[in-house]
Amino acid sequence: MPIQHYLRMIENASVAQRCHATAALAHIYLHSELEHDEHCATEAVLTLLLDDPSPKVRLALADAFSTSVRAPAHIVASLARDQIEIATYILGRSVLLSDSDLIDCVAGGCGEAQRVIAGRARVSPTVCAAIIEVGETAAVLELLANTQAKIMPVSYRRVLERLGHLAEVRSLLVDDDRIPADCRHMLAVKTAEALCQMDIVQALMGTRRAERITQDACVKASIDLVAATPMEEYPALIEHLQLRGDITTAFVIRVVATGKIDFFGAILVALSGYKHSRVRSLLIDGRPHVLSALFSAAGLAESTHGSLCIAIQNWRDIANGKRKLGLHDVVRNMIEQIAAPELGTEAIPAAANDDMLSLLNGIYRDAIRENARRDMLLIAAA
Repeated sequence: MPIQHYLRMIENASVAQRCHATAALAHIYLHSELEHDEHCATEAVLTLLLDDPSPKVRLALADAFSTSVRAPAHIVASLARDQIEIATYILGRSVLLSDSDLIDCVAGGCGEAQRVIAGRARVSPTVCAAIIEVGETAAVLELLANTQAKIMPVSYRRVLERLGHLAEVRSLLVDDDRIPADCRHMLAVKTAEALCQMDIVQALMGTRRAERITQDACVKASIDLVAATPMEEYPALIEHLQLRGDITTAFVIRVVATGKIDFFGAILVALSGYKHSRVRSLLIDGRPHVLSALFSAAGLAESTHGSLCIAIQNWRDIANGKRKLGLHDVVRNMIEQIAAPELGTEAIPAAANDDMLSLLNGIYRDAIRENARRDMLLIAAA
């Protein structure tokens, strides 16, 4: 049908007729082999339809062009910035929108437009970053629920900084296997802080006790996190913990006592400046005096060296099959090293090690309880 006919029809037609004509003309444009002049004329008419006063006409245009790669890019871009009922078709479906187009729509659009973009089948890292930075909460939640979105580690860190106080955000992140170890630690801290601030917790425990229990829980969560962290993520996690001030003597003691020797080695690399290969070699077969020199280079207090060496030797023996020890056995040996120094050495004043003994006793009690729970589960399953 000649283009002139469509122009005459559009001028005097009702809204329903214009919608029908728009859909038909869009179908011809997309699926017919038009001559160059006809193609250009048809595209011009479709472009004019962007100015139709009825949103229903523009909606028909958006519906026709939303899933086609042959749609005119300028029409698609204009429809993406139309009122939300129309833009939704394009924002949620069209593959012709560039990252720049989508970022502009995120920055200048309403929350519903942001949410639709966040739910697209493909969301690039740059678009994810834009949504996390300026998007409304509903859009960020939609993005986190979208398993096809390419969210980068830096964006996970930003969403925790910006919205980590929200339970809905934390709930989605807990089950997300994509987040890196340092972000998972941030998530644990945010969760613990939220629990500590609950009115019922404050009423039952009081502020000081709740804060102390929260801090202990965060440390234990950090240790558990290490076990689930790939070695290639150790440096990033350690840097995160250093920036937070969490690489303390107590933390290092707990890491070694619980057998996280590879992670302890990564900490020594970060603190001492030694190469990873050198630190690894010393942890595998270094003698106590050499290990003590390494610990000094890392800034660890001399009073900790003996118990650390005992623990490392115990874990070596376990790894080599020389001894069968449990966690509680290793910790008990560390306690004995502090409480009863070897004959012929100068005794260390007990007060200098009160904190470390208290820490190790706590780890020992936790290990005994865990063994009891495991034994009861085995008995119940028998």
